[in-house]
Amino acid sequence: MDRTEENRQEYKELQHRVKREVSKAKQKAYDELYTRLDTREGQKDLYRLARQRDRDGKDVQQVRVIKDRDGRVLTSEESVQRRWKEYFEELMNEENEREKRVEGVNSVEQKVDKIRKDEVRKALKRMKSGKAVGPNDIPVEVWKCLGEAAVEFLANLFNRVLESERMPEEWRRSVLVPIFKNKGDVQSCSNYRGIKLMSHTMKVWERVVEARLRKVVEICEQQYGFMPRKSTTDAIFALRILMEKYRDGQKELHCVFVDLEKAYDRVPRDELWYCMRKSGVVEKYVRVVQDMYERSRTVVRCAVGQTEEFNVEVGLHRGSALSPFLFAIVMDQLSEEVRQESPWTMMFADDIVICSESREQVEENLERWRFALERRGMMMRTWVLQQDNDPKHTSKSTSEWLKKNKMKTLEWPSQSPDQSD
Repeated sequence: MDRTEENRQEYKELQHRVKREVSKAKQKAYDELYTRLDTREGQKDLYRLARQRDRDGKDVQQVRVIKDRDGRVLTSEESVQRRWKEYFEELMNEENEREKRVEGVNSVEQKVDKIRKDEVRKALKRMKSGKAVGPNDIPVEVWKCLGEAAVEFLANLFNRVLESERMPEEWRRSVLVPIFKNKGDVQSCSNYRGIKLMSHTMKVWERVVEARLRKVVEICEQQYGFMPRKSTTDAIFALRILMEKYRDGQKELHCVFVDLEKAYDRVPRDELWYCMRKSGVVEKYVRVVQDMYERSRTVVRCAVGQTEEFNVEVGLHRGSALSPFLFAIVMDQLSEEVRQESPWTMMFADDIVICSESREQVEENLERWRFALERRGMMMRTWVLQQDNDPKHTSKSTSEWLKKNKMKTLEWPSQSPDQSD
């Protein structure tokens, strides 16, 4: 284009027009955002934006230096990558001490039906759009856009996997992304949790398998995590009603809150197979799930690039569609002999609350839980809720036990349960 005065004037006018349109578009977007923030869904968006702003302020996504296990700062890309690989490889391949099972369990040999198209449709419907993709870069939106052609293709593919009990090799690969926990030193690997980015097609397959497992496995009523028509709200409500009842009656109530340390990462896989069989899962599905964990390997994606690949041989897949239900199966079996009726025992995945009317009973119940879990490789972190801060309300044995096990004491709410959380 010739740089004449007429062309320059036309360019300036177009530039001003574009700026005005951009300004209008921004204002429209802000108006829609403000309108949405007044709704219930908008409150969730506001919380998400606040958390994102906090993370951006810490520049977590661009942390290009990290500390080694001795606290020395690593600056070169190679050393940072090696440190991320070292940390997660150790974390995801380390088992806690445990007793090996000597008893066996009978397997359920039974013919299973072929995967139907309606099962694939339901699995696709449950998959959320806009999620980060795995190593093959194929998002679930591709299958959704292809409609019935995708349903038919996936049904045939899944039936081949079900029959052969072998899934495609590329599904065994994943990308691990460190996510800052929003607490502690941003240069310390231990303050990050790893989220696996897995093949979306494999996740659809997991959804199909999960739906079938839920039909045959009955999880105890004390489990509120990832169960249909249950949530933390139900468990919190039940606990508050219990607290209110005992406060009004001026009776003692003692609660212990148990959190399992690195629960998903520490589940021994042979313990998972045992619990699945004990729950009555057909052997065909046990072998299918075992195949999902064979030769699984991952790389860590950090700010300075990707690490070398390494094997993952312990624990459940993080970011998996199937892992929450598999963990529920494990907890259901491990707690079978120690759990009490709800609300005296309630669980949300790896979080447990144990309640009792006396100090002695809650100590005894807690010890039984500790033995049942730790003998199978699951370590506990515990907080005790007692009636007040007066030391005379804590028995000598309780105090010594808490100190020995490095446990924390919570203050009993002095106000109504509605004012405490």
